[in-house]
Amino acid sequence: MIQHFVGGKAWSGASARTGDVFDPATGKVADSVLFASTADVDTVVSSAAQAAKSWKEVSLAKRSAVLFAFREIMNARSAELAAVVTAQHGKVLSDAAGEVQRGLEVVEYACGIPTLIRAGFSENVSTGVDSYAIRQPLGVVAVISPFNFPAMVPLWFVPIAIAAGNAVVLKPSEKDPGAAVLLAEWFAEAGLPEGVLNVVHGDKEAVDALLDHPQVKAVSFVGSTPIARYVYERGTANGKRVQALGGAKNHMVVLPDADLDLAADAAVNAGFGSAGERCMAISVVVAVGSVGDALVPLIASRIAKIKTGDGRRGCDMGPLVTGVHRDKVASYVQAGVDAGATAVVDGRDPDVDGEPGGFWLGPTLFDHVTPDMSVYTDEIFGPVLSVVRVSSYDEGLELVNNSPYGNGTAIFTNDGGAARRFQHEVEVGMVGVNVPIPVPMAYYSFGGWKASLFGDTHAHGLEGVHFFTRGKVVTSRWLDPSHGGLNLGFPTQS
Repeated sequence: MIQHFVGGKAWSGASARTGDVFDPATGKVADSVLFASTADVDTVVSSAAQAAKSWKEVSLAKRSAVLFAFREIMNARSAELAAVVTAQHGKVLSDAAGEVQRGLEVVEYACGIPTLIRAGFSENVSTGVDSYAIRQPLGVVAVISPFNFPAMVPLWFVPIAIAAGNAVVLKPSEKDPGAAVLLAEWFAEAGLPEGVLNVVHGDKEAVDALLDHPQVKAVSFVGSTPIARYVYERGTANGKRVQALGGAKNHMVVLPDADLDLAADAAVNAGFGSAGERCMAISVVVAVGSVGDALVPLIASRIAKIKTGDGRRGCDMGPLVTGVHRDKVASYVQAGVDAGATAVVDGRDPDVDGEPGGFWLGPTLFDHVTPDMSVYTDEIFGPVLSVVRVSSYDEGLELVNNSPYGNGTAIFTNDGGAARRFQHEVEVGMVGVNVPIPVPMAYYSFGGWKASLFGDTHAHGLEGVHFFTRGKVVTSRWLDPSHGGLNLGFPTQS
């Protein structure tokens, strides 16, 4: 039984409801997880509120020291965390290790909180009057994270929120909650005081309880667009600060002058990594001019080399996270066939290195997809790659900009002028030039446009620091200070 983590230790709560956690590579139930009730969430938030009062008084130097200690623990035991991700999500170990590394980069960024939270000072704004800005923590904040990155997405938010002086209630996906508990245990080992980071498991009841609780001041969410919209609207209606990152339909535009071997590699890597369960996955290749005639066979030849199977066996692509999700993605494959798209590769009957009960679906490639087909319009969140053919750059740009989503996009070209024009004109939050998955480094911020983001602030980077703090400006005038006595000791920041 996977328990909640509250007040620095495992906690069972009062609710008797539970859910199943599957091993996606076998299809078998591996664990059970507790589901919190509204009353349980109230208990957890109250505990976090008490911890927040004392944590915000801890010096920046000491907060930073906890982050550094956590960084060392995580760095030394990253393989353990990656193994938990693979066991519960299904992605292959190398992909899980990459997820952990990208999360670690945010931890390292948060270690610099003394510099990140520093604001400005102006002397003599009026005679004898000074003004300066400060940033202070919010109190209790909630992080609601998705199943597809059970380690990385919590690490986008939790380290910065903690470093800024907040207490955090983390609600991970009930499909793969083990990574969140492990992270909380490591934070406690690093010296984080009890109650500053809490993990509460559950479903919609727990989410709604966090969105409604008056002591929760801010909510960070990552998930599908319909749920992101719901979280944003319900949270803001309750007076909370909300950043809700939603879904995507990411296009990769390939111009006639592109290196087609590089583009084919990129399309396959970005389309089928993590079985396509990435909000930054490339799901649409936009082939300009006659590029599709040469590019589609190159992509198909690379798909033929992908080994699908248990992520612990050295395979290239693992299973989908649940049987229900696998069946939903497979239904889109059938919908594409029914709509008249050309199924160059059909992944519904894959040859796998794994147990027959696993949630398997192989890579699927459609050609001659049109914008009215569901395989194009919907976020499938699985290993389905569509090729749309357009006659010109302008038609391709219009296709991307007409999408209701605006998370990530990429252009493949050897023309610097075309690339610069694209990055200027495209209406998408994250752009790659010959880079298929343009996820920013931790010191830049992650987030899309349009229906891919609800709220004004992106994740991590300086925007993340600002989200978890609020500004205050002080204007002061003082008489000459009186004599303060002698103290020859070296001044410290503790």
